[in-house]
Amino acid sequence: MNPRPPLPPFTEESALKKVQAAEDAWNSRDPERVSLAYTGDTEWRNRSEFINGRDEVVVFLTKKWQRELDYRLKKTLWAFTGNRIAVRFEYEWHDAGGQWWRSHGNENWEFDENGYMARRYASINDQAITEAERKFRWERQ
Repeated sequence: MNPRPPLPPFTEESALKKVQAAEDAWNSRDPERVSLAYTGDTEWRNRSEFINGRDEVVVFLTKKWQRELDYRLKKTLWAFTGNRIAVRFEYEWHDAGGQWWRSHGNENWEFDENGYMARRYASINDQAITEAERKFRWERQ
């Protein structure tokens, strides 16, 4: 497997680059693209769901972005050490009925030696917001 820089052990600079790369990938809303940042046998906990392996990641993200429309995400580095990074995040989206939501929480990431994420544990809360309360209004790429 080809290395996926930046590689652990992380410095502040390399951790910030890893967080930005994750933010950019997730904002693409391309499940295949996002899945390539993870090991083949990656383990996730996302809310109350447990996801194992890239194939399950693609299925999960496909369903997510069919439900979470006009998704826009911002990730912020919280902490890092060795091969681990913690982030805080917020994202906004609306459902099929037009209700806007802000989802926010924390993620803990663990990487293998080649820079692929082996584990991702996410705790997420959702808050109904009005369209006027939205913060993330940039055009998606």
